Amino acid sequence: MVGAVTSSPATSGDGPAPVAFDDAMRSYEPVLGLETHVELGTDSKMFCSCATAFGAGPNTQVCPVCLALPGSLPVVNATAVESAIRLGLALNCSVASWCRFARKNYYYPDMPKNYQISQYDEPLCTDGYLDVTVDTPEGPREIRVEIERVHMEEDTGKTAHVGGATGRIHGAEYSIVDYNRAGIPLLEIVTKPIEHTGDLAPQVARAYVTELRDLVRSLGISDVRMEEGSLRCDVNVSLMPRGADEWGTRSETKNVNSLRSVERAVRSEIERQAGVLGAGERVVQETRHFQENTGRSVSGRSKEEAQDYRYFPDPDLVPVAPGAEWVERLRAGLPELPAARRARIKAEWNLSDEELRDLANAEAIDLVAATVEAGSSPDDARKWWLNELSRRATESEVELAALAITPEQVARVIALVSEGTLTNKLARQVVEGVLAGEGGPDEVVEARGLKVVSDDSALGAAVDRAIADNPDAADKVRGGKVAAAGALVGAVMKATRGQADAGRARELILERLGAR
Repeated sequence: MVGAVTSSPATSGDGPAPVAFDDAMRSYEPVLGLETHVELGTDSKMFCSCATAFGAGPNTQVCPVCLALPGSLPVVNATAVESAIRLGLALNCSVASWCRFARKNYYYPDMPKNYQISQYDEPLCTDGYLDVTVDTPEGPREIRVEIERVHMEEDTGKTAHVGGATGRIHGAEYSIVDYNRAGIPLLEIVTKPIEHTGDLAPQVARAYVTELRDLVRSLGISDVRMEEGSLRCDVNVSLMPRGADEWGTRSETKNVNSLRSVERAVRSEIERQAGVLGAGERVVQETRHFQENTGRSVSGRSKEEAQDYRYFPDPDLVPVAPGAEWVERLRAGLPELPAARRARIKAEWNLSDEELRDLANAEAIDLVAATVEAGSSPDDARKWWLNELSRRATESEVELAALAITPEQVARVIALVSEGTLTNKLARQVVEGVLAGEGGPDEVVEARGLKVVSDDSALGAAVDRAIADNPDAADKVRGGKVAAAGALVGAVMKATRGQADAGRARELILERLGAR
């Protein structure tokens, strides 16, 4: 994405005031580019045998190779190569029969080699695509995002700036570096320019990263936890005036770390660039950093002059040449991919487009599927996860999958309701107990004494008390106004703390009052 829109003076930093999104869309057409890094879930690093566990003590998972000590030599992680091929195949890419690693030379304190081992002009996977669906007022719209390349590289270490107010280097008292992450295998997935999305651009960006995340997760090659950095996205945005045929100057918003922020970053950058162009100034090609608290980005460093990384083939690593038989074996072993799975589930569970969308948006498809596998009906499983459990996840400010209840336990709660042991109200109390760590559903039922009271001997006394305490309602029932029995059933339910079988209680009330 190159080419300045005007020749006016450059503006970086805060610049002119942003333009409202709808106003920006009337004047400009956005062009997107998304660069996504996936940290692979291999047991060891890309070029050495060091462990990759997240959260280990600083600088405890390092060795001469990933610290670049003299005399150490890298060896390629075969599992990482296999993971890259599987992802490339899932993204409909062509897999190279021969490729090699290159050295990308630049200095930064968290990169001990002073170069990064990556792939440059000979990536492993090229020319793929991923179809995504976004909602429009006219209904769902499918958009094909074309993939330029999927290549392998190693991650850098992690720098922490201490003592400043923002956590950034400016104003910090000192910086510390943890090299545990240095050398962890990464896959970088680079899209081709995404054009003609109009005001759907923010949604398309989010839908693409969401679908890519789900695809990677289905392959089992990464946990893709954005909060831990195992999925990171750089968002490139440029604007061109409507009717123009030359792309505008792009900005690159680095390391956006949530799906929501991907969408917000695209939207805010469109608004910012429209403000710059509308003021008669020009957009600077630069990196920017998205601020979660403000929903805006701040300027990083200029990229108007291309940095010379002095790429050259790494002399310590042999080329990678995946054989056709190996590639086809990996292709045959691919699991059911998310789009195909959604289509199958929609048909098997008889879901509408809206119901499937709600499940996907709540990230509940896997949870509901596991609950169905444990014996629940799709309808019951869907209702419990999307209603009661979603409400509790929202209250606890956690993801649905992070709730302390398993699909098997949810299926057991549903079974207890179906067999009449619990009412829906009692079942919600059981869920509360499971979430509180009181044990499984049956243990909570026993400990809290939550079984439905349905036998006549236990209900009889509660029914007689309700009739005695509510003579007006009882007289109405005797007089033929059967609907008045509802007040008596309510009294029975209150007296039994909601544990009475409401249907049987109503039958006993009508029998005693001669209204049957």
